Amino acid sequence: MFTGLVEDVGSVAAVAPVPGGGARLSVRTRLPDEDLEHGASIAVDGACLTVVERKSGSFFADVSVETLRRTTLSDRRPGDAVNLERPLELGERLGGHLILGHVDGVGRIRSREQAGDAVRVVVEMPRDLLPLVVEKGSVALDGISLTVNELVGEDAISLMLIPETLRATTWGRKRAGDRVNVEADILAKHVARLVKTQRSRT
Repeated sequence: MFTGLVEDVGSVAAVAPVPGGGARLSVRTRLPDEDLEHGASIAVDGACLTVVERKSGSFFADVSVETLRRTTLSDRRPGDAVNLERPLELGERLGGHLILGHVDGVGRIRSREQAGDAVRVVVEMPRDLLPLVVEKGSVALDGISLTVNELVGEDAISLMLIPETLRATTWGRKRAGDRVNVEADILAKHVARLVKTQRSRT
C-alpha cells in the first residue's frame, strides 16, 4: 500500500522482453539499496511491481503482459523518468491517500497551462472511472496523490499542480498528449461496488 507521495524520480535504464511475454524493467534510483531487496514492492508510476534483482543504485522488476496492457509502462523507454515510492510502513503518517498500486486505466493529458505559480492540467479519463471521481476528492495519476479541482464536461478532470509537485515528480516534464496511469480512490470503488450489489438485490 502506498500514499501517493513520490520519494524519487528514477530513470529507466533498460526495458528487455522476457520469455512468455512481459518485460524486465531496470530503473536507476537514489532510494536506499537496503529497501530494494529481492521481493520488495515498489510503485513505478503508480504500478506496484516486485523487485527481482538489485544492484547498487538500481533495481530490476518484471512487468507482466497484463500490467503492460493496462498501464503506461508499455510506453517506457531507456532514459524516461518514472515516479517511485516505497510501500507505506505501519505507523507512518498518511500524507496523501491510500493507493494500492493497482492501476485502473490510462488517461491522457488534454491541456496544460500556466496559472500563476501553478499549472492547470486537464486530463481525459476513462469513462468507467469518472463516476468514482468527485470535485475536491483524491485521484492517483502516475502514482501521485492529487486533488481533483473540478470535473470538465463528461470525460475529463482538471488539476492545479503546485511548484513542488512539478519539481519533485515527473509532472514537471508532462505535456499535452502524454498518457498517465489512473487509480481511483479505493473507498470510492468499494462504495460503488456496495451500491451495485444492493441494487442488484432489489
